[in-house]
Amino acid sequence: MFTLSETSILAAILLVALGILGWGFYRARPFGKLGILAWLQSVVLMTPWLLFFGLFAAGIYINIAGILFLVVTSAGLYVYLGRQLRAAGQDAILKQRATERLAAASSLEANSPQPKVAELKPEIPPIPEEDLNAVKGIFGIDTFFATETIAYQDGAIFKGNLRGEPEETHNRLTASLQQRLGDQYRLFLVENTDGKPVVIVLPSRNDPRPMLLSQKAFAGILLIATIATSLEAAGLLLNFDFFGNPGRFQEALPIGAGIFTILVAHEIGHWLLARRHQIRLSWPFFLPAVQIGSFGAITRFESLLPNRKVLFDIALAGPAAGGIVSLLMLVTGLVLSGPGSLFQLPNQFFQGSILVGSLARVVLGSALQSSLVSVHPLVVIGWLGLVINALNLMPAGQLDGGRIIQAIYGRKTAGRATVATLILLALVSLGNTLAMYWAIVIFFLQRDQERPSLNEVTEPDDARAALGLLALFLMITTLLPLTPGLAGRLGIG
Repeated sequence: MFTLSETSILAAILLVALGILGWGFYRARPFGKLGILAWLQSVVLMTPWLLFFGLFAAGIYINIAGILFLVVTSAGLYVYLGRQLRAAGQDAILKQRATERLAAASSLEANSPQPKVAELKPEIPPIPEEDLNAVKGIFGIDTFFATETIAYQDGAIFKGNLRGEPEETHNRLTASLQQRLGDQYRLFLVENTDGKPVVIVLPSRNDPRPMLLSQKAFAGILLIATIATSLEAAGLLLNFDFFGNPGRFQEALPIGAGIFTILVAHEIGHWLLARRHQIRLSWPFFLPAVQIGSFGAITRFESLLPNRKVLFDIALAGPAAGGIVSLLMLVTGLVLSGPGSLFQLPNQFFQGSILVGSLARVVLGSALQSSLVSVHPLVVIGWLGLVINALNLMPAGQLDGGRIIQAIYGRKTAGRATVATLILLALVSLGNTLAMYWAIVIFFLQRDQERPSLNEVTEPDDARAALGLLALFLMITTLLPLTPGLAGRLGIG
């Protein structure tokens, strides 16, 4: 049975979740059918969590197949409700708001016939006057009705009213700008601090620059170092120090090569989706780590992203590819495990991850009750790969998870998620050196958000949002350990 503390934790989780859903329903009721549909979307996303913890609190065990079924089902319902939400009039509301803004702007113009020239004189945009007039000429009553021009960096901000659907409007404005001024300027459609869309035009000389030769050389050095630490991690798993015994290279090679294969799969996933969207990526800067071979790699965008959907696709592709390869290795290793396998692991090993422990329980069954469990090397390699990909899915800065949060929920939410992740890592690092190392890496190298895409207003579709939440859910189940009481109920230990 659960201890009092474990029951309290589960009860607290359920109460917080129900409180959030109740507050959401209270906020949604005034908006009628649209509000209720939006609230139901949040319900279906939280349902797997509620069922998972609720049934465990009742003493009912759900294996990993059942958990994945719940998550996939909720994702499908989320997409369906999103379609119903749009069909119920979401687009009509956006058009209504645009009409209201147009009426307000027309009223303002009628009451203030004199242009506010005096207010603009102190902030003359650095764009040449001829180019500035050409830029102003791209705006229209059916795209973006510009009402104010403000100097910004090397370009200008145009405040006004968005008249059409954001993605179509951005495409039309961009095409018109290229027809008038070629490739000299970039047009960004972003949200202002007040939540209203604004247009920012900047010279193309501010585009991301390709890597320098010195940067490529540094990336190559880190690659070699990561190969070495992958072999060292393999040696440590085999109970010897590879750096002190390089002659045992043949012993460390299979496991080291397996770890490096997962790292390469992760980067290939990024590269394939970037190539599909015609986005240039920098060489990966691998982060060598003796404990697990590597913490992954830092990859920069060398092209401006057209929209948040592209940011999502490229960010998710890496952990998806690396995670699938890791999961296949783990499951294959569990199937091949048996008496005489290379590794003899204590059963506490499988308590370190909800995902790994659940899969092991499904495949190995009662074998996990033994003090030592014989496992195939692929189990260890797959587990390390899952950890590497899960670390990169943490919702912080320019990590893959941070980019996913930025793509789905926007820059403000991504910034808050980064702060929350760093605080959590700081607390965990009090008893875990791995968390401390990762917190330092994020704070000094990865805490900044990704630069805005050209169209920052259009959100990814519901299917992408559901996939992103599924990835974050699997990240948590990979990194979150089982409590001793829960592991005992599952027959682990």
